Amino acid sequence: MKKPVDLSVVIPVYNDEEVLQELYNRVGNVLPGLAVSYEIIFIDDGSRDRSFKILKELSLKDPKVKVIKLARNFGQQNSIAAGLDYATGEIAVIMDSGLQDRPEDIHMLIEAMERDDTDMAIARWITRKDSFKKRMFSKIFYSVSKRVTNLKHEPGLGVFRAIRRRALDQINRIPEKTGTILSLMYWSGIDYSIVEMERDKRYAGTSGYNLRKMIQLTADRIFSYSLFPIRAASYFGLIIGSASLIFGIVLILNRLIHDNVAAGWTSTMVVLSFLFGLNFIFLGIIGEYLGRIFLETKGRPKYIISRIIDNDNK
Repeated sequence: MKKPVDLSVVIPVYNDEEVLQELYNRVGNVLPGLAVSYEIIFIDDGSRDRSFKILKELSLKDPKVKVIKLARNFGQQNSIAAGLDYATGEIAVIMDSGLQDRPEDIHMLIEAMERDDTDMAIARWITRKDSFKKRMFSKIFYSVSKRVTNLKHEPGLGVFRAIRRRALDQINRIPEKTGTILSLMYWSGIDYSIVEMERDKRYAGTSGYNLRKMIQLTADRIFSYSLFPIRAASYFGLIIGSASLIFGIVLILNRLIHDNVAAGWTSTMVVLSFLFGLNFIFLGIIGEYLGRIFLETKGRPKYIISRIIDNDNK
């Protein structure tokens, strides 16, 4: 059994070799003033650069640095889940690796929980130096999530947050495989404080978030926490079916009144093509839900750990 600590800092890492030394220096300078005991948990999410080698060296120098190497790239959310599963702190802090989240602001999250007597504190960015593309994707993600799912939270909230052990234990007991860890925190209704912060420019390198990953994250949230798509498909199908019935009645009446009506090959093909396309869309939506049910029933884990380096727990 691992010895519990006061504070665990969980940091997912993906191809961040240029950032890691500075990240460790700044986090390591801050934590001794915040907790009697602490641990820094880095999760290497299948990096293809020297990230794991650097993390291993840091762990050899500092036993408080724990390294979890995943077998492949499982995504940021699953990396965070792996770190939280391994963390033992009474308070767990989640932050990005690019130093856009300032380690020096961790105390603000902890103080907000103490002041408001809440189980979680989350940073809300009042300014951010991300690229226009990333800001746009984030706004679209929040807008779609707010309108389509029942996950309600304040706009502008980031990954950077602190959560108490009693709340985290409840989240970790949820057996769901396809939902993301941060979405589960919102879904669970954990009371949280909001701390307004400045978001720095990325220290080095480029963000691992691209359009494909943002679309995947949006799909995970929609299809895991909302029945809106399948209900919309049903309503839309009802509307199209009613319109088709009316159109058919009109054609029949037109045929009875006018004997010289052309065969209408073009209109028939257009209608058939449209309806077939609509059916394929509906089948795709149903397939998304069936696929997620399939994954849940198989019980595959969210991540596979290749290696754990914990020199403080030999």
